[in-house]
Amino acid sequence: MRSLYISLFSEYYKSRKTLAFWAAILLPVIICTLVSFGFYSNADKILPLKFSGMMLWARYSSATLNVMGFLIMPFYVIFMAFSVNNIEHKNDTWKTLFAQPLNKFSIYAAKYLFAVLLIFICLALFGALTLGFGYILQSLVPKYTFNQYNPVTFLFNSYAKLFFSSLGILSLQLILSLIWADFLKPMGIGFVGTIMGIVTASLNWKFAYLIPYSLPTLALQLTKVKKGGDPLAFEVFSREIYTSLIFATAFFIIGYFIVSKKSIK
Repeated sequence: MRSLYISLFSEYYKSRKTLAFWAAILLPVIICTLVSFGFYSNADKILPLKFSGMMLWARYSSATLNVMGFLIMPFYVIFMAFSVNNIEHKNDTWKTLFAQPLNKFSIYAAKYLFAVLLIFICLALFGALTLGFGYILQSLVPKYTFNQYNPVTFLFNSYAKLFFSSLGILSLQLILSLIWADFLKPMGIGFVGTIMGIVTASLNWKFAYLIPYSLPTLALQLTKVKKGGDPLAFEVFSREIYTSLIFATAFFIIGYFIVSKKSIK
């Protein structure tokens, strides 16, 4: 456990000034600010539509969620997975890393957990800022109906689904960035996979859930809710989430075997 803690802290120390690290913070701030400004500046166009509190929150939050699910989340995970391993490739420090009195599993698990933590921070900020800016909009435009509905369950479920659905992509991309040190191969495969995933998910192909890159898009599609219940209180653990967790576990194990075979000579 101590080895894992040391390795995890080392990952933070090495990555704290990278674009991947700061993007986890800046992306939510920038995107939520832009969406909120759009709702504020276009209030005169939105108010005549007379949305209920639930529908207003759904429209407001979906402006961010759709962008996240279709584009930003997959591409951010791909870039971040590359960045985590590229630190070692760029500085040629794999041998130095493995020469330390730390087991290889702790080193690999720390990289994985640090990447998971960045995704969690990014999505948690998206959810918190969406909620906070929604209530700020209510105070700035009193005729809005944000205060008529509590969106916490909807936001939590939506971003939880995005989080779990991204883990399959993360595990696969970490493997690709372990195998290839250059930028083009893992990033290129990730971009092609993301486009393929978006297309197959949008076309409702019945086997789209077997493509890891399609899972964030599928995760945001409306799922069944309890009869007579809140239409926005959908389930978190749907088929695509279980599939993502299976992919994540399998690719994590494969990635560890790749790391364990790396030579320190």
